[in-house]
Amino acid sequence: MIDTVNPVELLDERECWELLELAPMGRIAIAVGGVIDIFPLNFAVHDGAVYFRTAPGTKLVELTIHPDVALEIDGWDEGEAFSVVVKGVAERLEHAAEIEEAERLPLTPWVPTLKYRWVRIRPGSVTGRRFRRGPEPDRF
Repeated sequence: MIDTVNPVELLDERECWELLELAPMGRIAIAVGGVIDIFPLNFAVHDGAVYFRTAPGTKLVELTIHPDVALEIDGWDEGEAFSVVVKGVAERLEHAAEIEEAERLPLTPWVPTLKYRWVRIRPGSVTGRRFRRGPEPDRF
């Protein structure tokens, strides 16, 4: 539970993974040539990694050039909000066995497009925070 004095709580890694497993979508940040792009995506969590599907295009090219990524999810209700960030390395799945395993994950595109390329994010860090929502304190 969040401390009444400190409205911010650090989440442990287990809590972060639980929130990731429940998240319907997130945003991936990719940096190439000094320019940062952010893309919305849906994903699946499996064996300590994050998987998503994509089509050939900007995302896939950028991941090939610079595989360091950050994935962020968030959520809120009337009383609390949270944010989880996964920082890691993205890699396109190339081996048939890996692709076959990924194909069994419960993940389908949200838009009617062919997304037959699989990408796995191997986390280097998984961090999160929960925030107690409320009015701004009085300024003295």
